[in-house]
Amino acid sequence: MDQQLKAVSKFLSYILRHRPEAISLELNAGGWAAISELIQCASKHDHFLSEEIIKEVVVSNDKKRFKLSEDGQYIRANQGHSIRVDLDLLPLTPPDVLFHGTATRFLASIMAKGLLPSGRQHVHLSASYETAIAVGRRHGKPTVLEINAQKMQGDGYLFYRSENGVWLTDHVPAQYFVEVE
Repeated sequence: MDQQLKAVSKFLSYILRHRPEAISLELNAGGWAAISELIQCASKHDHFLSEEIIKEVVVSNDKKRFKLSEDGQYIRANQGHSIRVDLDLLPLTPPDVLFHGTATRFLASIMAKGLLPSGRQHVHLSASYETAIAVGRRHGKPTVLEINAQKMQGDGYLFYRSENGVWLTDHVPAQYFVEVE
């Protein structure tokens, strides 16, 4: 992804996941924004977008952070919101084991409190150990927690999977995970 698309992707993440009001944009309950309104609101705040650039970011984003509506007129972030949105996710049976990557400096707090959404709607989990390591590296020296998702679900916890394959849950108490790296 070239630098312009990367910058637009970061801007869209900020607006669609965290601060639509920063450009006076309103999202609907499902987190959708009309692309035409997004372009108009962004331009009033010196961020110049086009429908073509937005659609290029959606298709080229390696993490599949965004989704277009079927008619191509709306966009939303797939997960990672710190604002309340209803993504219409249905509970699913997760793999027996899921992973969470973090930095070692956060371990003491995580062991004491469990995994919390930390300002987001959900705790983000991965079916892949490698993905968890990569996520942990973004925050410092990485470590990976292995979550007993089968036991959690058996105990009544719900799991969801976002459009881009990230597993989500509300909270992971410490008794359901072990550090594996």
